[in-house]
Amino acid sequence: MRICAVDADPAKVAAARKLLDAAGLYGVRVSVHQADPAAAACPSYFADLVVSGRSVTEGSDAVSDAVAARVQRPYGGVACLGRAGGMRTSVRGPLDGAGQWTHLYAGPANTVCSEDVRLRSPLGMLWFRDTDLAMPSRHGRSPSPLVAEGRMFVEGLNAVRAVNIYNGSVLWEVPIKGLLERYHQDHLTGVAATGSNMCLGPDRLYVHTGARCLSLDVKTGHLLGSWEAPRRPDGKPGRWGYIACDDGLLFGTVANEKHVVTESWKAYLGKLRMSGLLSESTMLFALDARTGALRWTFTPEHSLRHNAIAAGQGRVYLIDRAAAVMDTPQAGSGKVKPDHPAGRLVCLDAQTGKPVWKNDTEIFGTLLALSEKHGVLLMSYQPTAFQLNSEKGARMAAFRASDGTRLWDVSARYRSRPILNDRAIYAEPGKWDLMTGHRLPFEFSRSYGCGILAGSKRLLVYRSATIGYYDLEGRQKTENYGGIRPGCWINAIPAGGLVLLADAASWCTCSYLNQATIALAPLGP
Repeated sequence: MRICAVDADPAKVAAARKLLDAAGLYGVRVSVHQADPAAAACPSYFADLVVSGRSVTEGSDAVSDAVAARVQRPYGGVACLGRAGGMRTSVRGPLDGAGQWTHLYAGPANTVCSEDVRLRSPLGMLWFRDTDLAMPSRHGRSPSPLVAEGRMFVEGLNAVRAVNIYNGSVLWEVPIKGLLERYHQDHLTGVAATGSNMCLGPDRLYVHTGARCLSLDVKTGHLLGSWEAPRRPDGKPGRWGYIACDDGLLFGTVANEKHVVTESWKAYLGKLRMSGLLSESTMLFALDARTGALRWTFTPEHSLRHNAIAAGQGRVYLIDRAAAVMDTPQAGSGKVKPDHPAGRLVCLDAQTGKPVWKNDTEIFGTLLALSEKHGVLLMSYQPTAFQLNSEKGARMAAFRASDGTRLWDVSARYRSRPILNDRAIYAEPGKWDLMTGHRLPFEFSRSYGCGILAGSKRLLVYRSATIGYYDLEGRQKTENYGGIRPGCWINAIPAGGLVLLADAASWCTCSYLNQATIALAPLGP
């Protein structure tokens, strides 16, 4: 334990400090603060365990429940108050309205928007910790952290770690040599094309290394399973590509190891190791999320782009389309046509893998996102910084998720991955109505930064030189928390009632001197 003690009596504080210092514990395991416990300037939520010496002698009524509850951490923080033999124990549950972030784009539906309704401006520091997990270069655009039930899961170069989101303590760490080595390079498209190698189920974290997918207990990090992808048609071992978890199923793809995209930044042409960064696949499959047993496979007529797969409400949606050869080095050699033919939009039953409906009419997109609430499937591009040649942009369309009927198709100028927030589509710098495609009033601007926007119900978070955020119901303009910067894709996560930022300054020479992992919380009541 690390103990933070508070007492209003200066003599008791001095005596405690002297005793603990003599034992070699003061400042290492224990700190003692002079303050009224009811008004101590301790951060909210930080305590895993709250006890009171006064309540042992005077009874539990000597300590206000509100005082204990303010510092008692959500998702399992314990308060033990009262006399021996009659101690009253309480365990704090979830924060009401605190959302989760279980996949790279919030969930398997790719909305890029958590259900968190607690976040609002202004934001202030809740906690920070120095970087002690080796991270890849921010320019490699590595997988984002994931957040659920009071834990943040972060991948480093050679390990995956779970952190308590309310006080920053490390819960467990599992070494996986070379886990993000392929992302440890400069100016890659990274997960913008490959998708993440990590997702969360109800009680498990799934991390694939390409060769295998590890199933880890979210509470302990213990290995519960290790599963291979189905074999390729030639009999060779399949390589994991896309990954997602929904409704008891773990979805994956067998990546196309021959389809290797070119570098994002032309100055690096031919200098980067791109072979492990795979963006398209030749097979989709579903495993039992607990046992790893294969439930079904689906082989497309052409190819499956990882960004064009979305799951929800018992279905999987995908675009079966010719691989984007225009994104590969062969396109620049003149050996192939710089063309990307339209594809087919397909809906599969998630439990059986059988087709439910198909739409072959002008399926132009490279990205799918699903609004489960409104039953609408959005097709768009991902026209962002360091985009692939196939991300043409300037168009988006919506379909009825139940039967594939096209609801609307509009020209639209945007330069980010769309966020689905209830009926609104936020795609920098604009806003559209999900049900009609009509452009809506919205003014948005930010300073420089090549990452994309992530959303919660009332707050957008992004890089605007430093950390930028936009309260959709408040001041409705970019505000900043200075001195530290997010990464080059998504790594500021709006979930759990907090904005959580894993270190993204490793290997960076910019003038952002605060290299740390931090948590920001709304200020005020």
